[in-house]
Amino acid sequence: MNFYALLEQSILSDDIRVKAKLTAQCLAYCSQNEVRVEEGFIPLVFHRPSYASYCTIVKPKDLRMRKDFDSDEGLATLVHSIAHIEYSAIDLALDAVYRYPHMPLAYKVDWLEVASDEIRHFQMLHTLLVELGFEHGDFPVHCGLFDASYNTACNILDRMAIVPRYFEASGLDVGPQIIKKLANKHKIPAVSKLIAMLHTIHDEEIVHVLKGDKWFKYLCKQEGKEEGTEEEVYFEILGRYDLLDKHRPHVNVDARKEAGFSCSEIKKLGAKECT
Repeated sequence: MNFYALLEQSILSDDIRVKAKLTAQCLAYCSQNEVRVEEGFIPLVFHRPSYASYCTIVKPKDLRMRKDFDSDEGLATLVHSIAHIEYSAIDLALDAVYRYPHMPLAYKVDWLEVASDEIRHFQMLHTLLVELGFEHGDFPVHCGLFDASYNTACNILDRMAIVPRYFEASGLDVGPQIIKKLANKHKIPAVSKLIAMLHTIHDEEIVHVLKGDKWFKYLCKQEGKEEGTEEEVYFEILGRYDLLDKHRPHVNVDARKEAGFSCSEIKKLGAKECT
């Protein structure tokens, strides 16, 4: 089995069924076998996301604001936005395995498990999107997560800090706020379904961020960072990527603590209290 060729094919594919099949094959294989890197293997640098074949990509500021959730189209814009994040996260998790072949087998299993979860999240959101009369690609999207993976391609420590420990962790803050906004419309069947999905996603994303936290700290040790300086390293990386000044109106203290963040980090990210 050419493990990395299958990963590459899965990342490049714009068909969720292909991604699901190949991801399952890769996970089953490395759950039972050591993964051998083919001699001369050099990971591709992906210059465009897999969804570029059917999505209109715009700048984040050009995206339509999602305020009207009473109509099918209004709710669909929200579902589409969340589904797109989950789709993007599939490719990021697969790329985390593909791009850094020197990492331990446990690392590969962790991120293939994350990819499998993200596939399931996307599929359930996409089912709801179809029920509302729309498809992935019917609304414009931005490629911020793809850009984050591209910008950290050459540095795995940066990747673990920026993708799971920054962007995915930010989802832990945002998800409950979306649920709160939807609560007064919970009697609408589609809204009720979405709320249930968001609870599932939130709980599983805590595990994903915790895996990112584990491997970030592992890499700090591997790269000879002084013990106890992981927090300093993390914020130095955020500073280099101009992410320190992003406004966070809500910081989910409990979820971030469960995902491996210290209270010191959480306060630096904007929380007023953490105990």
